[in-house]
Amino acid sequence: MASPATMHHRSPLQKLPTFKDSSTTTAAAASSTTPPPHSPETTNNNPLSSFSSDPIFSLFLSPTFSSTEFSSRSLSSGSAASTAERLQHGIRLLAADLRSEVLSRHSDLLSQLSSLRHADTAISSVRSAVSSLQTTVSHLRSEISSPRAAVAADTRRLHRLHSTSELLQSTVRLLRLSRKLRVIMDGGENVDLTKSAQIHREAVAMAEEGGLGGIEIVDEELKWVLEAGSKIRAEGMKVLERGLEGFNQAEVGSGLQVFYNLGELRSTVEGLVAKYKGVGVKSIGAALDMKAISGGGGFGPGGVQRSGTPQLGSGGKAKDGLWLRMSGCMEELHSVVVAVWHLQRVLSKKRDPFTHVLLLDEVIQEGDLMLTDRVWEAFVKSFASQMKSAFSTSSFVKEIFTTGYPKLYSMIENLLERISRETDVKGVLPAVSSDGKDQMRASIGIFQTAFLALCLGRLSDLVNTVFPVSSRGSVPSKEHISRIVLRIQEEIEAVQFDEHLTLLVLREIGKVLLLLAERAEYQISTGHEARQITGPATAAQLKNFMLCQHLQEIHTRVSALVSGLSPQASEVLSPALGAIYGVACDSVELLFQSMLDRLQVCILQIHDQNFGVVGMDSAMDNNASPYMEELQKCILHFRSEFLSRLLPSSKTATPTGSESISTKLARGMASRVLMFFIRHASLVRPLSESGKLRMARDMAELELAVGQNLFPVEQLGPPYRALRAFRPVIFLDTAQLEASPLLQDLRPSTILHHLYSRGPDELQTPMQRNKLTPIQYSLWLDSQGEDQIWKGIKATLDDYESLVRSRSDKEFDPVYPIMLRIGSSVSGSSSSPERA
Repeated sequence: MASPATMHHRSPLQKLPTFKDSSTTTAAAASSTTPPPHSPETTNNNPLSSFSSDPIFSLFLSPTFSSTEFSSRSLSSGSAASTAERLQHGIRLLAADLRSEVLSRHSDLLSQLSSLRHADTAISSVRSAVSSLQTTVSHLRSEISSPRAAVAADTRRLHRLHSTSELLQSTVRLLRLSRKLRVIMDGGENVDLTKSAQIHREAVAMAEEGGLGGIEIVDEELKWVLEAGSKIRAEGMKVLERGLEGFNQAEVGSGLQVFYNLGELRSTVEGLVAKYKGVGVKSIGAALDMKAISGGGGFGPGGVQRSGTPQLGSGGKAKDGLWLRMSGCMEELHSVVVAVWHLQRVLSKKRDPFTHVLLLDEVIQEGDLMLTDRVWEAFVKSFASQMKSAFSTSSFVKEIFTTGYPKLYSMIENLLERISRETDVKGVLPAVSSDGKDQMRASIGIFQTAFLALCLGRLSDLVNTVFPVSSRGSVPSKEHISRIVLRIQEEIEAVQFDEHLTLLVLREIGKVLLLLAERAEYQISTGHEARQITGPATAAQLKNFMLCQHLQEIHTRVSALVSGLSPQASEVLSPALGAIYGVACDSVELLFQSMLDRLQVCILQIHDQNFGVVGMDSAMDNNASPYMEELQKCILHFRSEFLSRLLPSSKTATPTGSESISTKLARGMASRVLMFFIRHASLVRPLSESGKLRMARDMAELELAVGQNLFPVEQLGPPYRALRAFRPVIFLDTAQLEASPLLQDLRPSTILHHLYSRGPDELQTPMQRNKLTPIQYSLWLDSQGEDQIWKGIKATLDDYESLVRSRSDKEFDPVYPIMLRIGSSVSGSSSSPERA
């Protein structure tokens, strides 16, 4: 650490003006000459500070100061003398300030000068020491160089000896491996190819790593080793290809082991895959080569025209040739894919016996496609390209594959099915994935679209012929309808081998059936002539009958065709068949509704009859009531004029479980007639014993008329059971009525309505209470459930109860508690027999 005396003297750098002491500067400034009163420096002791604010001297401080420009400006201003005087004054001021600064730092400048002298002395001493060091180093170099040269020479000799020794050892090992390989290769037919391949690889690797090239004996042996390697590769490839052709896993594994030992497994497998890929792609191209097809068919000169159409008279042979080549192509693709899958399967199972490395890991790196995927991807791409090209460039191929698309699709599906079946091995990936199959199917999608359009066109043309748009009055014949159904059957049978293709065709058939329904609906007559029921059947009604029968036949036969297919097929055609059925119903529903309305009007006349008459004359009268006679006449008229034309005869065989539309409507009409009669018969009031006999006779007549002319009553189910139960019920005593098992076949509302006829006049029916006509009350009953009907009946019972209590009577009529008990059993939902 420097002493205070030493620290008092500053270094040479500190003596530079930059490091001048501020106190010294201040003192110097204080002792400077006082400027003239007119000078700007009088207000500041620092000349530079005063110069920066002076308009003249500030120009000298600018970095862009130009003396020439300043002189020119001063001379041109007319005050050059004054400017020169001020400049002189500034110079004197600067000289005084500089003098003052030097004087104030005199001691520091002297000390800095002394330090420079000491530095010169130190530098001279160092220079002398460096020269002495250089002399010493030179002496040492001369003493060490000789031993170092000797060591370097010995080291080079040792290295050469070592290299020579290694070279000799490698040469000896190579010769031994060569002799060993000769012994194995001379084994005749029992050559161990895997061991030979391993030795060959070791020998070649040793020659390359040891740098044995140029040694005469090594070159001779290496030449033979390389020739042996070619033989090993050739034999190994034969074993591998023979194993792939025969699907022999042992031979494939041996062949792969040979190339693994050679270190060429990846390149060999890639070469094989490329070879198989090329075979398949070539087969696809050859299958659609129209020139080859025509040449193979013996068409003679000319072959195929530019449009891809065979010459006149050669179409049949060209078509057969095309399908034959497509069949051969499918066989080739099947063989190639299965062979590559077999190769991939062995690779995925076999491991090297020494390193235990899985051979597949040597062939396929992370992110690479599997071998089968590579091959299949190339096949699909080539097949799609060829199909697209054939569709656009060859009208002949386009026509054959469009009309014969089911056959083309069947070929593809058979190929996929065979590949899947033969490569379905547990624990092994299949040859073709689901996506791969879909891609192959999509490759012929252009022909599928054309085929479906052709199918739709054929059926639509047939419908347009049978139901022309321009003609409304014509009705197709039965032969026309049969042609449509047969055409639909042919379309389905052509594709029913495949469910997917069947569904596609059924969608097109559905469009045609919707078109057919639309055209048939346009033909239906809906005017007064179609609804009249008083006279014979009109021409409009006969036309509607025929349309109904035709549509019914189409619906029945097409439904039968679909019934043997999958549930999905039925779902596809269900909307279209529903439309056909709906139009068929529309053609005759108006007529059936008119007939039913007329029969109900006849039944409503029961309320005009007097069933309360007491006397044997009415009971012994065997004639039916006038309303029933009119009802019978109407039914007979309907049967002779309408139903005989609509309902199938007993001789006509109908499919098991099927029922025609007219039969279904007749069943509904018969059921409604029976239930409607029971409803209004239960409302008859009063009802005497003679009236009961008359009503029972009317029921018998009704049952006979309906059963013989409308529908067999035994097959009506609940309505028929209700009619058969109501007849004995009206003869039961009131006390026995509630416990009778006959009530199970009747609605609670029917029994309750009948009980009104057994009660006092004060107990009004809902119809009487609300002052409704029979038809009004019947319409209300149609719109209500049993629970709501009971509410209306309960209101009349409450009125009766209030009336009895107001008269202070102690007993109610026996009917009253029975009705309350029956009504309390009514649930909240309308149930049991079919609603009347």
